[in-house]
Amino acid sequence: MKGALLVAGTTSDAGKSVVTAGICRWLARQGIKVAPYKAQNMSLNSFVTADGAEIGRAQAMQAAACGVAPAADMNPILLKPGSDRRSQVVVMGRPLADVDAMEYGELKDRLRDVAVASLDRLRSAYDVVICEGAGSPAEINLRRGDIANMGLARAANLPVIVVGDIDRGGVFAALHGTVALLEPEDQALIAGFVINKFRGARELLEPGLDMIRNLTGRPVHGVLPWLDGLWLDAEDSLALDNRSVVTRPPYGRQTLRVAVVRLPRISNFTDLDALASEPGVVVRFVTGPAELDDADLIVLPGSRATVHDLGWLRERGLAEAVSAGDRPVLGICGGYQMLARTIRDDVESGAGVVPGLGLLPAAVEFGAEKRLGRPTGSGYGMPVAAYEIHHGVVTADADAEPFLDGCRAGAVFGTTWHGALENDGFRRAFLAEVAALAGRDFEPDPGVSFAALREERLDALGDLVEQHADTAALLRLIEGGPVPGLSILPPAGRMSP
Repeated sequence: MKGALLVAGTTSDAGKSVVTAGICRWLARQGIKVAPYKAQNMSLNSFVTADGAEIGRAQAMQAAACGVAPAADMNPILLKPGSDRRSQVVVMGRPLADVDAMEYGELKDRLRDVAVASLDRLRSAYDVVICEGAGSPAEINLRRGDIANMGLARAANLPVIVVGDIDRGGVFAALHGTVALLEPEDQALIAGFVINKFRGARELLEPGLDMIRNLTGRPVHGVLPWLDGLWLDAEDSLALDNRSVVTRPPYGRQTLRVAVVRLPRISNFTDLDALASEPGVVVRFVTGPAELDDADLIVLPGSRATVHDLGWLRERGLAEAVSAGDRPVLGICGGYQMLARTIRDDVESGAGVVPGLGLLPAAVEFGAEKRLGRPTGSGYGMPVAAYEIHHGVVTADADAEPFLDGCRAGAVFGTTWHGALENDGFRRAFLAEVAALAGRDFEPDPGVSFAALREERLDALGDLVEQHADTAALLRLIEGGPVPGLSILPPAGRMSP
C-alpha cells in the first residue's frame, strides 16, 4: 500500500492533531509503515528529536502513534510566536530568523520547496504519510502563499478530509462554508468530512449528515464521539480553554493541588501532562493571584518571551503571590529564568538587565544561539531523560544546591529540562517531597507509568477511528488519491473564470 492523505480542519483546535494521530495509530496496527507530517506548524509546544532538531510536539506525539522516531521532515517549518507580530521561524529543526508577517511572506517560495522536499522524502521512506493541515484552509486571505493546507494539497495532489468540531456548535455551516469559500481547484481535492467531539444520540445527527452530503456532494467519513482524558501533547494554548479536570482518587489520604501560571506566551505546557496523570494530583491553570491561595505547588512553566511574561506576572500581582510564604515553587525553562536574581536579555526582548524574582541564587544571560538537546541525568537517585530548548543560559552560584541541571533553594526548584516529570521514579520522588514541604498527606501511586498511559491514549485514538470512521473509505482515499468529479460549490464556482 502506498499513498497519503491531508487532514484539514474548520478551525484551530477542531481536532486535526488527534484525528491525524488516530488514523496513524489505526494504520500502524494494520502493519502499515506510516509517518505523520505537518508542513507548517505554529506552536509554542515543541520537542527535540534524537539528532537535535526542534519540531512541533504534536508531530512527536503522532510519530509515537505510528511507532516511529520523530524526525525534522515530519514538521519542516515551525513558527514560534514571540509577540503578536513576530515569530521565530524554525526550518528543518533549526532557527532561521525572527520575522513579522510581511517578512515571512518573502520566505514562502523557499519554504514551499523545503516543505515539498520533506514530504517527498517521507513518501519514499514510508508506505503512507498522514498530513495535518494548519488552522483552516478557508483562511482565504492567506491562500496565495499557503504551504500547509490547500497549497500543499494541490502541489502534492493530496485528497483532503475536513474535521469539524461539533462541540463548538455550527459544525454543518462550518463544513459547508469551508468548501464553498475555496477556489474550484482546491474544492476538487476536498473528498469528505469528519465530525469530531460528538456527544448525544447518533440518530439525531443523521438528518444533518444526509443534508451535508446532498448539499456538498461529499460524505461524512466518521462521527467521532467525545472522549474525556485525551489531552495528548496539545498543540497550542487554545486547548487549555476547554480542558476538563480528570482526577482519579488519591492513592494516599489527600490530594495535591498544583497551580500552573498560564503565561501569555506559555510554551511546552505539556510538561504538566505527567503531573495530571497522577491519581490525586489536581492541576489547574491560573491567571490571578487569588487562584494561588490553596496551591500546594506553584509551577512557572516555559515561556517564549521570558522578560515580557515576567513583566505580566508583576502587573497581575502574581509575582508577589508566587514569592510570598514558603510554598513549593517549580520553574521550568523560562519559569526557571524568572526565578533567578537577574536576567540579561539583549536577544529575545532587547530589554538588557532586568531583575528576576530572586527566589533562586542564579543569573541568566540570553545567547544568540538556541540550545537544543536531549540531556540525561538523575534526580533523587532516579534516572532522568529530558530535552532542552532555550536561549537563556542560567548560571547558578557555585554553592547552590543542585536540582537536575538547575538548582534549588529550600522549597523553590528550577530546571531547564523539559519532560523530566515524564520519568516515573523522579516524578514520584519529587511529588513526595512537595507533599512533605506542603504538609499534605499525599502519596504518589507507585503503579503509574506515564509511558504506558500515553500508549493507552494513543490506542484510544486508534479505537475512535477504527470504530467510528469509515475506514474503508479512508483507505480508498489514501491509495486512490483525489476523487474525480466532485461538485464545485458557489460562490467559488460562480466566481471562477
